[in-house]
Amino acid sequence: MDVDAYVAAHNPDWNRLEHLINRGRKLTGAEADELVELYQRTATHLSVVRSSSPDPELVGRLSSLVARGRAAVAGARAPMWKDASRFATVTFPAVAYRLKWWWLGNAVLGNLLALALAIWVVQNPEVQASVGAPDEIRRLVEEDFANYYTEHSAGSFAFQVWINNAWVSAVAIIFGILLGIPTVYVLLLNQANLGLTAGLMFAHGKGDIFFGLILPHGLLELTAVYLAVAGGLKLGWTIIDPGRRTRGQALAEEGRAAMSIAVGLVAVLFLSGLIEGFVTGWVHVTWLRVGIGVVAEVAFLTYVLVLGRRATRKGETGDAELRPDLAPVAG
Repeated sequence: MDVDAYVAAHNPDWNRLEHLINRGRKLTGAEADELVELYQRTATHLSVVRSSSPDPELVGRLSSLVARGRAAVAGARAPMWKDASRFATVTFPAVAYRLKWWWLGNAVLGNLLALALAIWVVQNPEVQASVGAPDEIRRLVEEDFANYYTEHSAGSFAFQVWINNAWVSAVAIIFGILLGIPTVYVLLLNQANLGLTAGLMFAHGKGDIFFGLILPHGLLELTAVYLAVAGGLKLGWTIIDPGRRTRGQALAEEGRAAMSIAVGLVAVLFLSGLIEGFVTGWVHVTWLRVGIGVVAEVAFLTYVLVLGRRATRKGETGDAELRPDLAPVAG
């Protein structure tokens, strides 16, 4: 190796790294990222020099620089707001966009199932009778269904709904590891409840009330459930078919992506919970409350399509960046 040429080629990087180290905690977020990158690069340079050159002075210089860089990297992490911003604008929309056909498929098949069940209930009085006594069903369609959204304070109800839906979504994702079988059960149970309730409401001439109260929050809430189920099913399918990756690598990557979905849906379901708690039962103009739900749904879909497509085109997959900062890279 031509030592002089090697030094000439990489000396600007070493000088820049030393400058950033000397600045200590005064680094900006971009400079902190640059520090990590230059440290990794210099660590690789040190390995090359040690194996190719007997120059003790150069080895000593780079060893000292790498040691100081390691100490600086340990305390030069990017600000938390930057991590949160990246998650919201890159990681979550990327994984949601990458799985778009999975959750679109869930939505289509799930709603066809709910529709078929609703039609079956409407057309078969004996099925309605098997659900409950006539007075119980009458009370459900005339009072309980609507009162459900107002019997508790808006804030308390929104919180309870948020926690419940977040838990259901987490179960759908986490138990995807069991080949997605429990995840399918979550989807079937959710759609069965939807179809049964719709069937009973329509059978008693309350279809307008059903849609008027379900659509405001249900559009976004069901979309979140379909996305959670998509994450769980993708995780389960990865066990069966890891593709070109090893099964362990594929599971690790899809597992981290699934956790990105779970974290992102906390915010999405919080918004749908607010709509259910403060809009569904309390805004008495039907077109207005349904309109609020439509706006929220369109905003979420636009967010995923625009930011998610942009991120995936840059190679993002939604896999959380958990690789250690200290691993040197070639450069």
